[in-house]
Amino acid sequence: MSSSSSAAAGAGSGEPSSTSRPGKEREDGGDGGGRKEGEGGADFDLAGAAAGWVEARTSCPHLPAMPAASADDLARVPPPDSPCSRCHHPAENWLCLICKDVLCSRFINKHMLYHYQDTGHCLALSFSDLSIWCFACDSYLDVQSILELRPVYEVAHLMKFGQRPPFRSLDVLDLSSGQNGGSPSQS
Repeated sequence: MSSSSSAAAGAGSGEPSSTSRPGKEREDGGDGGGRKEGEGGADFDLAGAAAGWVEARTSCPHLPAMPAASADDLARVPPPDSPCSRCHHPAENWLCLICKDVLCSRFINKHMLYHYQDTGHCLALSFSDLSIWCFACDSYLDVQSILELRPVYEVAHLMKFGQRPPFRSLDVLDLSSGQNGGSPSQS
């Protein structure tokens, strides 16, 4: 996810996007950071939330709550232009990955947030940018690294764009640790 799509994703997710939480924003002080001119013309580096970079989690302990990606479950994924099932608002809607209900973001009427609070269904896919958010972890999830998310993401991508999504090949993912850039460890 690019920094601009990450920032846009935060805008409709139901979570506060301007606070800095360890493990959510990149805080390594350089990667993805930008430069900004401060008061008096002094330049300073931007990193983490100030640069708009959000680091998605490569694992989530709440995935077992999601139904297995059977053909029946995937057939229940509604089209990305579905309105909120409560207020019928047509935009900024999220798909609950547990029950497949479509609800609006915190910037509309907060129905997805209320759904999580009422039911505990913590996994949601944004129909705006197809990002996946875990309310319980308070973080985006990396669909490239978390194989359990790929089937529902692929169905949503096919419905939204009419083609399969580009996935990184599995050989660039370190599946033993859930981190990118390595090769699977040998046992």
